[in-house]
Amino acid sequence: MSFRTTVRAVMTAAAVTATAALAAGCGAVTAADTGGSEDGFELASYIQERVDNGEPLRIKLSYHDPSLAFATPISQGMNRAGEEFGAEVQLIGPTGGDAGQQVSELQTLIQQKAVDGLAVSSASSDALRPVIAQAHDAGIPVISFNTDNPDSRQMGFVGQDLRGSGESQAAELLDVLGEDATGKVVVFSVDTGAGWSHDRFGGFRDGLEGSGLEIVGPVNVGNEPNAAYNTVESTMAGQTGVTAIAGLDCCSTTAAAKWTAESGNADGIAVVGFDVLTATAQYIDSGVVDFTISQNPAEQGYQAVKVLHDFAVDGTEISGVDTGSEFVTKDNLDDTPVED
Repeated sequence: MSFRTTVRAVMTAAAVTATAALAAGCGAVTAADTGGSEDGFELASYIQERVDNGEPLRIKLSYHDPSLAFATPISQGMNRAGEEFGAEVQLIGPTGGDAGQQVSELQTLIQQKAVDGLAVSSASSDALRPVIAQAHDAGIPVISFNTDNPDSRQMGFVGQDLRGSGESQAAELLDVLGEDATGKVVVFSVDTGAGWSHDRFGGFRDGLEGSGLEIVGPVNVGNEPNAAYNTVESTMAGQTGVTAIAGLDCCSTTAAAKWTAESGNADGIAVVGFDVLTATAQYIDSGVVDFTISQNPAEQGYQAVKVLHDFAVDGTEISGVDTGSEFVTKDNLDDTPVED
């Protein structure tokens, strides 16, 4: 399969738009800002003291579920940045995606003054919004990464333009199927209630608007692999006329691909998704998955640390980093690192 220039243009435009929106929506914040303005921020005295004394910054990345395979490359990028910038870095978060546990863990760090820079990936935007404000008010530089929380008091966002990536997934799917394609596209997600899933699905839905394809879902499959597969299997048993399956994340993609392969539907149903787990790469190589989209998770981990370090130590403004998207097919699979 070849890439269309129009799809590449969509991806580039999405990246530019996302970066501009981040800068406009959050405002650029520098360490020199004070509490005199609405977006003002003053570094906590204990953090400033560590900076002045040349002590390593304690930077925490709170991921909404570190048990997910996607957390591994994030951690690798984070550790690479920690070594480069001399920071003490750690990936934290609740196993299973419990927002209440994530909030509790963050509140403890803030109260104990045990963190000098904080990056948060929200399982629930509503649940984490108050604790992001708490960190900001305590003088702790705080950003979001991987999943955005634009209505919070975050100082920036590091990650992929989720809505733009969904639109691009839809555009490339139309290229795979052909402009006159009809039938159903069944969409799966590990967490349909999460903000990232809603944004990505919204872009996907908009991207298919006006086509002859009917969207079914998104269907929630959860994080547990066996349960996810069983949900895909039961969902597909009740469907006819399915032309394609789209996963909105790493693990719904692999569950959908596994069902497609084991049910003997690989030649009749296109499968597209996100992320490059080892299993996904194997399904691409065998022809079960037509393409997947990499979110560059290692770069997300690296840039989250870099942004926070550079802000606290050098006063570099925070305006957000779009880590981009990359289509992965059989043609470029050998040049693409797996993400678990």
